[in-house]
Order: sequence, then structure tokens, then C-alpha cells
Amino acid sequence: MRLVYLLLFLFLFYSCSAGEKRQKIEKPKGWEVIETPVTTSLRGLSPLTERIIWASGSNGTWLRTLDAGQSWEHGVIAGMDSVDFRDIEGFDASTAVAMSSGQPAVIYRTEDGGKSWQEVYRGSNDDFFDGMAFFKTHGYVIGDEVGGRWKILVSRDSGKHWEILETSPKAQKGSGSFAASGSGIIVDEDEIWFASGGIESYIFYSSDGGIRWEEFGTPILQGEKSQGIFSLTRVDDNLLIGVGGDYLQPDLAEKNAIISLHNGMDWALITGKLPSGYRSGVAYFPFHHWLITVGPNGTDFSKNSGMDWEKFSDEAFHAVFVDKSFSSVWASGPNGKIGRLLY
Repeated sequence: MRLVYLLLFLFLFYSCSAGEKRQKIEKPKGWEVIETPVTTSLRGLSPLTERIIWASGSNGTWLRTLDAGQSWEHGVIAGMDSVDFRDIEGFDASTAVAMSSGQPAVIYRTEDGGKSWQEVYRGSNDDFFDGMAFFKTHGYVIGDEVGGRWKILVSRDSGKHWEILETSPKAQKGSGSFAASGSGIIVDEDEIWFASGGIESYIFYSSDGGIRWEEFGTPILQGEKSQGIFSLTRVDDNLLIGVGGDYLQPDLAEKNAIISLHNGMDWALITGKLPSGYRSGVAYFPFHHWLITVGPNGTDFSKNSGMDWEKFSDEAFHAVFVDKSFSSVWASGPNGKIGRLLY
């Protein structure tokens, strides 16, 4: 019996000690800014693990690290040094898909770690792509309005082939999303959410892989072409967070974060302390139940599901993502900047 009590005591002691140690991490320490061999703006980011990270950006740039940023392989996608690849999706250490935004609006794929890239889709002269998201092998690209509808592409084979989604939702002339971080779209099994920005900022939602769509208004800052939702993240089956603001007023901390408690079906403004300005990326880090949001004047975090935000760094970033193993948080930004969250 004494042995039973001793084991119980040790279990409770170490459990409490571990809990106390975990609770001591009240906030992120900041960013470890990692040197890269490029100086271009990096808006595309896809961390797979703590060690394998893909990135892409202006001047056709791609990067890959297999050792958590100690060394980088990089180059220009298919020689397209005038193209801005604003989103990238890595599948493994060898395979990735990169999406350009403006002209030409193209999608390229590599299967040999970036040594060669093959064009898998080329859009029309009217196309402008804003973001890309995958769930396993199924992927979607969201693009600005063309011919009265959102331009949405779908792939069912990890980005090898793409086709236009004929059931994409209707759009007002000139409607668009923001290609600031590639995170204005979320895909989870058959569910799709994407955000529009500018004069009117809406959430579009499909529960069946894009066959039928619903449209929901939001109270985020809007009314000017520079305003609206720039990034979305999902915390759980019901809770979604959107961030944005006005990219022409980076320090304006007004109506720049919204929350949905009903899976994106309705939205409300955050009523607590807001992020410290315009924010272009947001990600949920489940290990500490933190939300991290980035922008040109720094980074904020929330530890209460987005109801209050606190600035912890002045580092400027465009995009932020949690790796697919949920063990680390990475950000990309101007001048070839890559950062890893310290905590």
C-alpha cells in the first residue's frame, strides 16, 4: 500500500511541476530572425516541420531549408524573375506548388526540391490570384472577379492539375481579395472559407467543396480599396478569427480584428484590446493556445481566443504559419526575412 501511495504522490508531484512549468510561459519571447541568402519580399510561406520550410516571393524567388534555417537552397522559379510568387504550399521536402498573383497569373510545381519547376496552370490576362490552400490532396486557389464571378481553381491531385470551379460564387464587378500573405482562404475537408476586401469585406463559405456558397457580411474596417480582411485562421470547429485593417495606415488599430463563434456564419468585432495596427497574417498555435498576428509595425498575440491582443515584437512580417506538425511558428517578410517564434 505504501508503494501505491508513493507512486501516486510522485505522479501528482511531477504533474503539478510540469503544469507549473507550462504556465510560466505567459507570452512569446519574440522572433529569432534567421539569415537567408535573398533580399526579396517573401509573402509565400509553408512550414512543414520544425526543420523543413518552403518560402516564395518577388522576383520569382523560392527558398527551402531542411535544417530549420541553418542553410537554405534558393533560386528563381523557371527563370521568371519578374513574377511575384505570393503563395506556396509544400507537401514534403521535395514537392511544392507556387502561385503567382499578377501577370502572368501562373502556378508552378516542383518534385525535385526546387531544382526544376513545371508550369501546371496559366491564367488569362484578366486573372489575379490571391491565395491558395490545401486539405491533403485537394487544393483551391482564390482569384479576383472575372466575368461576374470569383475566379476559383480546384486541384484534386496535390496541385498537378488545375481546373476552373464552374460553381464559384457570383461577385460584384471589381471584387477582390488581398494577396498579402496567401492566408485569406481556409480549407478543411469539404469546407472552404475565403475573404473579400476593399469597398466591401465579406466571408464566402461552402460546406460541400465549392458546389454551393453562402455569403456573410463582416464589421471589419472597410469602404476603401486598401481596407478589409487580409487573413483568416480557424481555432476550432466553431471559432474563426479574421484580421486586417488598412495597409495604407499601418498604425491604425481600429476595427482590425473580427471573430466568429459559429463557424463563420456570423461575425463580430473584437471588443477587447485590438492588434496594434494593420495585420496581414494570423495563425493559431494550439500548443500554447495562442493566436499570433503579424504586420508591418510588429506582432501581437492573444491568449484568450482573440478577445484581447498584446504586442510583443516590432519585427515586420507579411505572413505567419504554424508548421503541419503544430510544433513551431514561422513568419516571412520584407528583405528576405524569415523568423521563428521564440517562447
